[in-house]
Amino acid sequence: MLGTNPLCFGIPSDDEFPFVIDCATSINQRGKIEKYAREGVDTPKGVVVDEFGVERTDTEGILKDMVLGKCALNPVGGAGDKTAGYKGYGWATTVELLSTAFQSGPFGEDVCGVDRATGAKKPMPLGHFFLAIDIEALCPLETFSENSGKLLRALRASKRSPLGPGRIFTAGEPEHNERVKRYAQGGMNVPQVLQHNMKDLRDKFPALKEKYPSFPFE
Repeated sequence: MLGTNPLCFGIPSDDEFPFVIDCATSINQRGKIEKYAREGVDTPKGVVVDEFGVERTDTEGILKDMVLGKCALNPVGGAGDKTAGYKGYGWATTVELLSTAFQSGPFGEDVCGVDRATGAKKPMPLGHFFLAIDIEALCPLETFSENSGKLLRALRASKRSPLGPGRIFTAGEPEHNERVKRYAQGGMNVPQVLQHNMKDLRDKFPALKEKYPSFPFE
């Protein structure tokens, strides 16, 4: 009934980068399952549940059954209420309401993008909801950005777990660091499996073949 229904926020800061978070209201999104498939590894337990309520880890089978509606991604918090799965479920429903109620649009199976009986693709008439806040109507943008920066820097400088992997990041910072690094090296590395996927997709569609006769990695 519900998609991954992401929540996305962008908040200015006086740092070199803004606070930007874009994340699904499910534990993982389909793209992460596809990544597991490319790497040839199992999907972590608790991420996917099938129509019988069984947790699935067989990545290739999951991808096939997701198309047919026989399994689904668990919401943030997981299945049930022991780990507060109702929170992810509630946030996903909030996104769905804002994206359908204003436009009297379709929802659920009507926007799943596939024919459940055959697995064939079909149009996805998705709705979206955007909200822009005029910061200057409430306080000067410079003040807001300084206040945001103070909070974010305090989080990054806060006490770390001695068992943790390292420093503390805030949303948007890892992506900023990667962007700086990739600009400096003139691009990014594309894994072999993804290279093959890109070439197969290009060769399948004449328009793509015309636009991209060759990729930089070829």
